[in-house]
Amino acid sequence: MLAQIRRAAVVAGLGATALLTIATSTASAFGPLPPANPYLGPVGTATMHGDSEASDTTPLPGVGTGGVNADFHEQGAACPTILQGADGLPQALCTKITDRAPEVLLLDPSNGNTLAKLDLTKGSLLGGVYAYLDNQDRMVTVDGSGNLLRIGHQRGADGKWSLSIASKTDVTQAVTGHCGGGDCDAVSSVSPDYQGRVWFATDGAAAGFVNLDGSARSIVLAPGENVANSIATGPQGMAVATDHALYLLDVDGGGNPRIVWRQAYDRGPARKPGQLSWGTGATPTFFGPGDGTEYLAITDNAATKENLLVYNTATGTPVCSVPAIDGTENSPIGSGNSVFVASTYGYPYPALPPNAGASQPASAPISGGMTRIDVTGSGCTVVWTNTVPSSAVPRLSVADGKIYTFTRHSLLGSGSSALGSGSSALGSGSAGLGSGSAGVTDNYSFAVIDANTGKVDCEQFVGATTINDTLEMVGTIAPGRIQYQGTTTGLYRVTPK
Repeated sequence: MLAQIRRAAVVAGLGATALLTIATSTASAFGPLPPANPYLGPVGTATMHGDSEASDTTPLPGVGTGGVNADFHEQGAACPTILQGADGLPQALCTKITDRAPEVLLLDPSNGNTLAKLDLTKGSLLGGVYAYLDNQDRMVTVDGSGNLLRIGHQRGADGKWSLSIASKTDVTQAVTGHCGGGDCDAVSSVSPDYQGRVWFATDGAAAGFVNLDGSARSIVLAPGENVANSIATGPQGMAVATDHALYLLDVDGGGNPRIVWRQAYDRGPARKPGQLSWGTGATPTFFGPGDGTEYLAITDNAATKENLLVYNTATGTPVCSVPAIDGTENSPIGSGNSVFVASTYGYPYPALPPNAGASQPASAPISGGMTRIDVTGSGCTVVWTNTVPSSAVPRLSVADGKIYTFTRHSLLGSGSSALGSGSSALGSGSAGLGSGSAGVTDNYSFAVIDANTGKVDCEQFVGATTINDTLEMVGTIAPGRIQYQGTTTGLYRVTPK
């Protein structure tokens, strides 16, 4: 365990003092971390969910429970993915408000200001969301033209930074060949495996990988299914959840992707308010008390309470199903024997994927709430629940045992907007429009929660209205107790006072 933390800390560029703090506190708290993927950047900051296993944990200590400085940087774009490489330079993948096309930002680590920008080809709604940093600090994503891009950054003789495409691999045939070509499908997410292949999943539930030689291979998981979340990769293979089932894939003897196991789940009668698809809202999470990957977890879409589902990674055998929250669009946090699930039920989104469908009910107040569930010898047990109205994907620091997130409150009631309970002039649940937006009475706070007890250690107001809506996006904890958090119009850089 100590060796694993040491490796993670070294990869993240930490000093000896920080390393000692992490090793000491982790030994008596949560963990272990999943193994470090050799084709990724630093552990904790190279993917949206912290690592290729999507554990939503980090070896880094967070901002802490004292006062904070929350510096907002307006970008004219929503920034759901903010990552940081071994060189210490943060990078963000954002979606511009004007045309919903993605752009990559290179940020100044000292203040969060933008050093350089690069526009990418527009694709599907999720095409501007998921990316990762490889072991050369290049952002890896698939753009709307069907090219797998590796985006590098460099500093010129004049001292100015720039972003450029270091390599480009056409994967259109593997992505759309199953449906007749054209723009019939699009990559929704990518993640590297432990052999260097870049796995991907598409909106239309095709899955495959790009080999080191640039060749791409794919299969269709099941006709009529869709993927609306990211994928995760561990030593055992690639995990992906469609709107019907959870899958584990690996590579067969002929070098082709194959399904190791499939487990259907209860997808409920319809999409719930606060979700982007009719099915699970979760990216699969690898976790476990041994090597950090022996379990896989998602949430289902059962009515009325959604269940946390835990499976044996190797076999797909169910470990437990436990009622957890009203509904969620967030991936669970997984660490050791513990899983943490945050509700997003009722959260109003300004935009939805085109095939999201109407929600039942059409809208609802934000219910809030987080739950910790531990895997035990006899199944799973609820350890605590709280009523925290989390408005971001929470992140667990195994260094300090705290869960870091943002919260949303309203003067008109629990999470409701100034336009009513999740309603909006854009419509209620219409595909592509969403079910509401933040109003003038909605305000957002930086929050720290004790992972052992579920109690809120501190909550500090940072901003209000649509400009500061964190929209259930992920926060990234960087070295130096810095946290980056995207909003609908830009990003926060949060530091201790």
